[in-house]
Amino acid sequence: MEIQTNRLDRGFYRYQAEFEEAALRVLRSGWYIMGKELSDFEERFAKYVGAKYCVGLGNGLDALWMAFRILGIGKGDEVIVQGNTYIASVMGITINGATPVFVEPDEYFNIDASKIEEKITEKTKAVLVVHLYGQASQMDKITDICKKHNLKLVEDCAQSHGSAFKGRVTGTFGDIGCFSFYPSKNIGAFGDGGAIVTDDEEIAKEMRILRNYGSEKRYYNKVVGTNSRLDEIQAALLKVRLEHAKEMNKEKQDVAAEYDKGINNPLIKLPGIREGADHIYHQYVIRCKRRDELIAYLKDKGISTIIHYPIPPHLSQAYGYLGFKKGDLPITEACADEVLSIPMYNGITEEEVGYVVDVLNEFK
Repeated sequence: MEIQTNRLDRGFYRYQAEFEEAALRVLRSGWYIMGKELSDFEERFAKYVGAKYCVGLGNGLDALWMAFRILGIGKGDEVIVQGNTYIASVMGITINGATPVFVEPDEYFNIDASKIEEKITEKTKAVLVVHLYGQASQMDKITDICKKHNLKLVEDCAQSHGSAFKGRVTGTFGDIGCFSFYPSKNIGAFGDGGAIVTDDEEIAKEMRILRNYGSEKRYYNKVVGTNSRLDEIQAALLKVRLEHAKEMNKEKQDVAAEYDKGINNPLIKLPGIREGADHIYHQYVIRCKRRDELIAYLKDKGISTIIHYPIPPHLSQAYGYLGFKKGDLPITEACADEVLSIPMYNGITEEEVGYVVDVLNEFK
């Protein structure tokens, strides 16, 4: 049996007729950028997460750097972020000239809220929370810290569409919530796509101007903007995903429950869930101290895996100028050495899940 880490085709075929109808509707409309499909998706997605406003963008990285640009955070400012995130989170900070200040993760792979305050200086202007792998972070403590120190709060929700903490959906706790609709996400487009959500009308207005060359009115440019627009076809296709988001998230949660129940190898540590937090399992991430052996063993058995992520941002070549060395963030680095994402996608069969469980349990 051959099992991929992710399969996008099964998610397409399940709703094929709806996707094809949406695409053809846009193609036949003759309007492909900044039209009613986008505005309709923005309204629906804002309602889905519980925010007042949504602004569709070109991708998740744009959502991040544009969020910090709108908030006025740049050169000389510091932004606190967890060390074990995907590098795009950090790029959202540094593209604007600000400096990332790394905090170690907790046992749930999210930022350790108890370690944030010790990193705050007079240069600290914001906290970037990443809801990694699909589990909501400890948002009650984090929002209290940001209020106490008058810090902006940005949420990276690229992997947490619909996940909640104590009933409140991620993306709605801070000043701006940033989303990616990359095809592998729980709500994924058929190409690049992204968005921000906010309850601040002025932020939403400025984001709409910034995404469209800095123009509020065609050919009248208010600021030096960029070109980052969620196009009509992607917006229409995302509306189909959004319509089925709850059932797709539930399906992944059911698969995770089977993994939780079935995998009992003492060499493998399963992911936990914080009390009060939801997990939508964008990835199902295990830990193993003999990870490289495990990867080779699973590959030999026909099971593909991915490491999310093998090189933490502070040790990447891209951020060598920050001056970090191996050992500076030991918990982050241990995660990079041990984490492994096993097959998790909509459409995975019971037989495939059972095979993964059996093979993992036989690893010695």
